[in-house]
This record gives sequence, C-alpha cells and structure tokens, in this order.
Amino acid sequence: MRLPFLLLSFICFSTICLSQNKKYSTATGKNPGPDIKPAAERLEAYLPLLKGKTIAVFANQTSTVGNGHLVDALKKAGIHIKVIFGPEHGFRGDADAGEKVETTVDKATGIPVVSLYGAKHKPSDKDLEGVDMMLFDIQDVGVRFYTFISSLQEYMESALEHNLPLMILDRPNPNGFYVDGPVLDPKFKSFVGMQPVPIVYGMTIGEYAQMILQEGWLSPQANQAFDRLKAARFKEGAIFFKLIVIPCANYTHKSLYTLPVKPSPNLPEIQSVYWYPSTCFFEGTVISEGRGTDKPFQIFGHPSLPKNLYSFTPTSRDGAKDPKMKDQLCYGWNVSGSPQEVLKKIDHKIQLKYLLQAYKLFPAKDSFFIKAKSGKEEDYFFNKLAGNADLMQQLKSGQTEEAIRKSWEPKLEVFKKIRKKYLLYPDFE
Repeated sequence: MRLPFLLLSFICFSTICLSQNKKYSTATGKNPGPDIKPAAERLEAYLPLLKGKTIAVFANQTSTVGNGHLVDALKKAGIHIKVIFGPEHGFRGDADAGEKVETTVDKATGIPVVSLYGAKHKPSDKDLEGVDMMLFDIQDVGVRFYTFISSLQEYMESALEHNLPLMILDRPNPNGFYVDGPVLDPKFKSFVGMQPVPIVYGMTIGEYAQMILQEGWLSPQANQAFDRLKAARFKEGAIFFKLIVIPCANYTHKSLYTLPVKPSPNLPEIQSVYWYPSTCFFEGTVISEGRGTDKPFQIFGHPSLPKNLYSFTPTSRDGAKDPKMKDQLCYGWNVSGSPQEVLKKIDHKIQLKYLLQAYKLFPAKDSFFIKAKSGKEEDYFFNKLAGNADLMQQLKSGQTEEAIRKSWEPKLEVFKKIRKKYLLYPDFE
C-alpha cells in the first residue's frame, strides 16, 4: 500500500503525513535509502503549530531530536513549556521497572516534571492550568505489556476531558513488522494491558492512538467527550480537542528500525527488544528473565533447572537493583546473538518454546507461576501479561505450541481487520 499523502479528518482529528516512497530490506535490516526520520526531527512539520502556545510535554530519555532532547529543541525554538510529564522509568529513564517516580524539577531546564507513574496516572486540573496544547513523544517498542501505550491512553483521555488539542510525534515501531499473540480478554485489563489487542500489535504509537480513539476504547468519560465533540459546532478560534499525529518520514511496516536510545533500563539493545514479546512471560513466573545481567530478556533461567544448561548469576545494577534470583547461580538459556541471528530465531512470531521447556523442566510445578495474593485468576501477573487465563492452563495441560497458537487465530484475525483501518504507513503484507 502506497500513501503519497494522507489526511484523515473529523472536526477533531487530523494527521499530517509525508510521502512514503522508499523500500527497506527486512533481510539485512539496513535502509538502502534515506534514513528513517522520527516525527520529532521534522521540526518544520510541527513547530508552526506550537508557536505562541503554552504546552505540556509527555516525554522521557527517548524523546530525542538528533543528539539532543526534544525539550531543549522546543525551548531553543521559543516554545513555552509549562510542565513535563514522565512515564514509567521516569523522565530521564533511569528508574527500575515498576518503581514509583516522584514529581520534581528538571535541573537542566527548571521546568516542573510531574510523574504519571506514581501517585497518579493522569494530569490534574492544576497541572494543565494555562496549557493550550498537550504534546506526546515517547519511543514505544510495540508490545502490549510495555506500559507506554497505557500512559498514552490516559494522557489522551485527559486531553479529551480537558478539551485540549493533543499532538503526537510519531516514532517507528521496532517490532512493527508482524502481529502475533493472544488478544487480551477485558477481564484481565490492567496497566500492562488495557485494550483487546495482541501482544505484538504491529502499529506505531500514532496509529495506535487513532485506533483507540476511533474505536471508542477510551474511558466512558473520554468517549462521551469525543461523541459530544463530533456533534458540536465550534466558534471560530475556540480551543478544543484535536488529535494531530505528525508521522515519521521514510518508514514502512517492513522497516527494521534500531533504536538510537535504549527505551528503558532493561532493553539495552535491539536484541532484547526483539525477544521481549516472547520472554517477558517469565516475569509472571519464578524464572529469572535476565534482569541483573547484561542481556535481559535474552538470558533466562532458575537455580532449580538442570545444571547442564547455560549458567548465569543475576546481580544488582542500575535499572535492576533487586533482580529476581539476585546473586544466585541460575541455569537456563542464552538466546542472544547478532540482530540478524535473533530475527531469524524469532521468525516474525512470538516464540513459546522456551516457556514450554522451562515449565516442563521445572521440578516444583506448583510454584512455577507467581501466585496472586487474592487467588483470583485475573490477579495472577502471568495472566495479566498473557491477557487471559488460557495460556497458563494450556501450559499446565501440556498443550503443544502449535495448539496454543491455533487458539489465538480467531481473535487475531478480527484484530488485524481493525488494525488495517488505522495504518499511516505501508504494511508488511
């Protein structure tokens, strides 16, 4: 699909798009033409829309413009930033996974930084007082349980509820070249999975934002605000909610994009990003997922597994101060390699074989899954990651990978049809 120019528009929705006319090699991961350019680097496309406005910025360490930070580029351009919001891992991206981050002041700029991964997940009325436009620019990795899309959703809801325009600076999805995994059952909704999408959903954050808005997947209050907005007539010059997506240049869903900045402490290289959809399941088990090593999500194991397997010892380090199995000798697997080798192993789908093998080899099967204090199946962290209770039961009953994958197909096909409606870039198929 070639999109020479795309303008999707309601009264309150617009997308500014560049010509998509380059092809990329999925075999080598190299771009033979001009480099992919994230939207933040297309200053000419969005600075005119920010001039003269007071803005709120949701950003972290991945919000880069060249070798600098988006906030610095905006200040240099004379844009007035009232407040910065930070997600999980904080504005500077150095907090552990799940660690609550406090509100503070950015030392480099003097701008207040409000955490939306601490006492609150949404901006308050006071935070947005005097703000004319909200801006979002964070690098996602295209995996349902990576919490930045949950932060995006709550930021969008806040924009609708406060009747403020929202601009998203889109970024390439490093896992945007396939779609796979179980689709989340709403019963298992949590901050690590808020929408009925598969684990790998194959959309950029800008495409994803369009989908959850247009499909009515936001909060009841936000959906009602959107419905009222579509039906209303506005006075000339009035400020009202509008979703503006500034797209990337030279990106397609066949592109293999290597991140210039690690998106979080335990995704230090693209190989971890590629393996993350498959091996993050171990976070819901007693198996170490490799935090506390230099290859998180590429190395995993447990002291109780057979001693003829690969051995490693997780230790305390930045981003993993108290990792699972800290200072204990573990046995398991090392699936690291070059990016090309890892892509070949993954083969455009979630790999379940290591999860199946780990469960089969683990001696105390009753303690393999981390138990929920409530005992309810929807409270098991493994089930929140899977988006259902089926996968746990399939593992316990010894189902094959083929049978498990077949059970995903009906809902996956439904999602793929929905996804197609919101793509801003040529697809991989």
